[in-house]
Amino acid sequence: MHIGPHHLNNNLVVAPMAGVTDRPFRQLCKRLGAGMAVSEMVASDPRLRATHKSTRRADHRGEVDPISVQILGADPQLMAQAAKHNVEQGAQIIDINMGCPAKKVCNVAAGSALMKDEELVRRILDAVVGAVDVPVTLKIRTGWDQQHRNAVRVARIAQSAGVRALAVHGRTRACGFTGEAEYATIAAVKSQVSIPVIANGDIDSPEKAKRVLDHTCADAIMIGRAAQGKPWIFRDIAHYLATGETPPPPPVSEVCRVLIDHLHELHAFYGDELGVRIARKHICWYTKELAGSAAFRESMNRLETAQEQVAAVSGFFMRLAQRNERLSYGEELAA
Repeated sequence: MHIGPHHLNNNLVVAPMAGVTDRPFRQLCKRLGAGMAVSEMVASDPRLRATHKSTRRADHRGEVDPISVQILGADPQLMAQAAKHNVEQGAQIIDINMGCPAKKVCNVAAGSALMKDEELVRRILDAVVGAVDVPVTLKIRTGWDQQHRNAVRVARIAQSAGVRALAVHGRTRACGFTGEAEYATIAAVKSQVSIPVIANGDIDSPEKAKRVLDHTCADAIMIGRAAQGKPWIFRDIAHYLATGETPPPPPVSEVCRVLIDHLHELHAFYGDELGVRIARKHICWYTKELAGSAAFRESMNRLETAQEQVAAVSGFFMRLAQRNERLSYGEELAA
């Protein structure tokens, strides 16, 4: 799959997720099989660029190409300026957020709220595409609500503006993340445009990935929440798409190794104090299906130092290994 001049290793993309797809997570997913990862959204308001949070989000040092940065806003000129700024900071692809359903985003007419105003969509896309010499991509939803599914019209606007790829989440803004994603609208979008279309929403297994690709004829799929605590899902999907065989779950020893490496990268990226706090949610995601993890998580969340956190995770997995060295992640365990 190509996005402009960039050739992706495969058609598996990490969805942008606020508070999740930081540089350590993007790098980890790429190592475990993702062809591309999109950054956390960066606000277009120039007053926010100097904050520590924005500075970290613009840190792409050592990241595997292509570097895709998502920008958020509702003012065409500010969005164009934000695109230029992020390209200067190393972005090789600019992604525009018109898919976030969060109230704090939609209340300022950004994210998926923009789909209500197709003329503003056109103005934003024209401004951003005209401002940078790197590919511009777009993420949308199927529409505002079930009575107003306008993804096909927005897709045509995007293609006319010069957008190089389009990701479509199979829910409306009104759905949030509730209910089941629907893929008929994504299939309709794909049938109406020639740019690459990326299907997103509820893709949580290799088999589901194959079904969505077959149903929508999409060029790629985008994985979000299903990669939290299971970043190897990209490797598993790639294997299934290539062979038709479902790979076994990773052994607990590998889960431990991946998690410990992830912790070290988080601590190094954020510093020990903030890194420990941010790592807690990742530890919960990695361990939530393992026996005894509820008590472990409760005690782990009280730890304050990076060393204690790493030691606690190592000890938890060591105890699992001692009980059954052949134990595989995802097996039903006795508490």
